[in-house]
Amino acid sequence: MKLKGKTAIVTGAGRDIGRACALKLAEEGANIALNYFSSSKGADAAVEEIKAKGGNAFALQGDLNQQSDVDALVGKTVEAFGAVNVLVNNTGGLIERVKIADMSLEHWQAVMDLNLTSTFRMIKACLPHLTEGAIVNLASQAGRDGGGGGAVAYATSKGAMMTLTRGLAKELGPNIRVNALCPGMIDTDFHNIFTKDEVRRNVEAATPVKRQGTPEDIANLVLFLACEDSAFITGANVDINGGMLFS
Repeated sequence: MKLKGKTAIVTGAGRDIGRACALKLAEEGANIALNYFSSSKGADAAVEEIKAKGGNAFALQGDLNQQSDVDALVGKTVEAFGAVNVLVNNTGGLIERVKIADMSLEHWQAVMDLNLTSTFRMIKACLPHLTEGAIVNLASQAGRDGGGGGAVAYATSKGAMMTLTRGLAKELGPNIRVNALCPGMIDTDFHNIFTKDEVRRNVEAATPVKRQGTPEDIANLVLFLACEDSAFITGANVDINGGMLFS
């Protein structure tokens, strides 16, 4: 097993990409701390699935823009498993599509906090316990191409996530590697809520692999970046979009 004896924190792990990442890392032997905000059913089911297969896991509700919730998650992880070896920063979202002319400062700040400040808080809290290992951030294709209509705040936050990844790779190496993923169209609730079906069909048709991605596609790449198979990769923002965008 590629992560046997290691411990991973996965944020936003109650559904979709985060949940798939938690399950995939557990398959490779990692102890898993799952954070969720509102998806308790999915997080609890993931914990049951991991334990049924002989793994170790717990789920803890938390708002990662509340420092007390961040500290509780990291503290419980260290208490339960002794250390942190992998941090997967998956918490984030669009909130709603708003064009800049109509955008309030409150909306802008909420998007930045959700996607970027929460990641800062998690990294800062984990560092005393993460003396070696890997951080994997979830950025987005939107960070490269600016996103769709009304997504400029989201795209900006993800572009900042990409820059954060590059800077931290320099600052935290050689013992901690820091990489990010830039997913394209992935079949998740994010697009169920914010993307019209005809847009999704058009993207599928334009993509060389002729499909949307799956949470499992993302989880496979997260595993690679979290384990020693990627020991010479750090500071990378890896595109995973079926060929829709090349960089």
